[in-house]
Amino acid sequence: MSKIKKITGMRLFLPIFCMILVMAVNILYDVASGNFALNFFTISVRNGVLYGRLIDILNRGSEIAILAIGMTLVVSASAGTDISVGSVMSLAASFCCMLLAGYGVSSTNDLAVPLLVGVLGGVLLACVCGAFNGFLVAYLNVQPMVATLILYSAARAIGLLLCNNLIVYVREDSFKMIGGYLGFIPTPIVIAAVCILIVAVILKKTALGLYIQSVGINKKASRIAGLNSSRIIFLCYVVCGLVAGIAGIVASSRISSADSNNIGLNYELDAILSVALGGNSLGGGKFNLAGSIIGAYTIQAITTTLYALGVSSDVAPVYKAIIVIIIVTIQAPPFKAYMKKRSAKKALAKGGAAA
Repeated sequence: MSKIKKITGMRLFLPIFCMILVMAVNILYDVASGNFALNFFTISVRNGVLYGRLIDILNRGSEIAILAIGMTLVVSASAGTDISVGSVMSLAASFCCMLLAGYGVSSTNDLAVPLLVGVLGGVLLACVCGAFNGFLVAYLNVQPMVATLILYSAARAIGLLLCNNLIVYVREDSFKMIGGYLGFIPTPIVIAAVCILIVAVILKKTALGLYIQSVGINKKASRIAGLNSSRIIFLCYVVCGLVAGIAGIVASSRISSADSNNIGLNYELDAILSVALGGNSLGGGKFNLAGSIIGAYTIQAITTTLYALGVSSDVAPVYKAIIVIIIVTIQAPPFKAYMKKRSAKKALAKGGAAA
């Protein structure tokens, strides 16, 4: 019994359990359909590239995994969520494609500026958006959801204005490679891995992770201890904007265009759910980046599984909402207190019976 408590008490238990549960559903579905039981784990090479359901989940879930990095830091430091990341993705993609195609051009096979200029332009604009959110939250003490609601509403519209209300197509091969393949490996997987690795190394090799958690646990106490709480929160929002910009460039490269209305649509919900599913408290404080990343790919696995089961894209958010309700309930302090109280009563009853 003590071993079970130890396992269930691990911070990564919830995301790993959910991932295993999704895998089990896929195995049962394959068996019921008369397919190979381990079809979900099968990876092959077709037309010179990796192919398989796992590869598809890692590939399609890359944008959510990248967003989860910034969302984890924001939630930990400010005890709030950035609901603008999906719209900032769209804005970064629109600005990037507008630069690459040239202002007023709706479709091009040649780049108006070097690829690096377009990509950096989109990412820098996303950082500016993150800085705007961070300034409102860190220095003006605006509630995170209220502060980020501004760009949630405006960023996508600004992207449409930049593109003259058009879908700007960039069909140049070097741009398409960002969301395509690097050799036989999907490029988004590589980009997500690099982003995760860089942030993980920074958090491990520096005291930044500890500072973020300290500010999230108690902002005033951290300030008294000598930490610049406002600057740390501001930095987290800038990082969140940065990763949103990167995810936006990847998303636009997948479709070789800037579709302002659809790029990043509802991605903020998946990013928040990834953090919650990763075992992180949405009330701020301690965080586990690995849990958020596992949560991000679990979300994509759930989405892929729902589609495989014949659930339409319009109904899929309902199931995600149910998952959110369950996770939030499990993490709620009253529920935890109730479970502890119940466990203590059982232990007391067993002790009395043994006596």
